[in-house]
Amino acid sequence: MSTKEFVGDEHGNVKALRLVDVTFEDGRLVEIEGTEREIAADLVLFAMGFLGPEKEGLVEQLGVDLDGRGNVVRDGDYMSTVPGVFVAGDAGRGQSLIVWAIAEGRAAAAAVDRFLTGSTTLPAPIPPTARPLAV
Repeated sequence: MSTKEFVGDEHGNVKALRLVDVTFEDGRLVEIEGTEREIAADLVLFAMGFLGPEKEGLVEQLGVDLDGRGNVVRDGDYMSTVPGVFVAGDAGRGQSLIVWAIAEGRAAAAAVDRFLTGSTTLPAPIPPTARPLAV
């Protein structure tokens, strides 16, 4: 199904969603005639997926380099182009699964420990260049 409209009350609060069933035809979603309806709603949450790190704010202030896809450039130790600034997960890899972000966070923590103390005993489960296995 696809949301066609957010229906509001006289105070601007959401009160319903107007929906329609769809089918996938020739690479696009096509509305199914006669399936439009409303469902009551008090709250709407958007799940939009990852569109890349926000450029305004921290990324601009730090001055880190971005790759062609808009992700923060990092080296083999998860360090950005600014010494002492590390990046892991979607900000460096791009949109991916949470398990990759968790593994990268652990590996980046080991890299930070090594950067700060000269060594580490923390596990580093994956390098920043690891990619999913092909099936």
